[in-house]
Amino acid sequence: MDLAKRSINNPILRPKDINPSIEGMHIECLLNPGVFQFEGKTFLLLRVAERPLQKEGVCTVPVFNERGEIEILQFKNDDPGLDLSDPRVINYKGQDYLTTLSHLRLVCSDDGVDFYEPEGFPLLTGDGDQESYGIEDCRVTQVEGTYYLTYTAVSPTGVAVGLRTTNDWISFKNHGLIFSAHNKDCTFFEEKINGNFVALHRPSSPELGGNYIWVAKSPDGIHWGEHRCIAQTRKGMWDSARIGAGAAPVLTDKGWLEIYHGADENHRYCLGALLLDRNAPYKVIARSEEPIMEPIMQYEKYGFFGNVIFTNGHLVDGDEITVYYGASDEVICMAKLSIQEILESLKI
Repeated sequence: MDLAKRSINNPILRPKDINPSIEGMHIECLLNPGVFQFEGKTFLLLRVAERPLQKEGVCTVPVFNERGEIEILQFKNDDPGLDLSDPRVINYKGQDYLTTLSHLRLVCSDDGVDFYEPEGFPLLTGDGDQESYGIEDCRVTQVEGTYYLTYTAVSPTGVAVGLRTTNDWISFKNHGLIFSAHNKDCTFFEEKINGNFVALHRPSSPELGGNYIWVAKSPDGIHWGEHRCIAQTRKGMWDSARIGAGAAPVLTDKGWLEIYHGADENHRYCLGALLLDRNAPYKVIARSEEPIMEPIMQYEKYGFFGNVIFTNGHLVDGDEITVYYGASDEVICMAKLSIQEILESLKI
């Protein structure tokens, strides 16, 4: 059951459409943009994954050093201490390194389809040792006039959730980590509930528990508590291995509608939906039995890491949700879904 109406222009952005951050780097992938509207335009905050041009017999990986500059590490491919089995992460003598370094880049559009890089806006990079392997997969939520950017901060000590805020997209306040490792897939609700900020997040446990969706609340958006697990993986189903929140939940007359991603043991990523109680979002009213969107197109099935549909950004206009998503961990695409059709699929 695939409810999405994909754009005929897909993919709407490819790696070749964006320039590398510095000379000598090559963009491997564009992934999973945060989405918002600003000054009458549609903006995407892309995750741009780049790496040095590779030389024969040598594996080179980038990191941010203590000065916030890109530093290139080199390893010989025939070194017995080097494990190159995963295209995303290498291991050298017990230490993991990402093969690409991600930063966040703004593009904008007048029609929501044709995007370009506007002048005068900064790119966002890792800042400090807790983001030395880059920043990824940013959700953008506007709450009471302020834009809250929740993103995955990556370092040798794990993945965690960082927060930056802005009102003008020129200057940013960095609040550091709001959820420590291992945690990711964090998005704020677009309005406070009972006077508190509310967020979805995804702590991970490799031994006890799993990769589940949790909800938490905060008086200020920085200090979080009252954590509750609201959705777990389901054995034998499309979301059996891991799940995580997408963009900010959408308020409907039935409750909060959250589009989330799920993956199975074969690392096939699809989208589904959760319906949460309006005033008590830790209560799950309904959940997708089947995906509402799954990788069926060539550009979704084949790429840097195939069989992947992953979203953390959308725009809402009445019944229509325009979802911007990463496909096959390589290109950016767009699709439209009906809120009513999603709700009907949940069999409330």
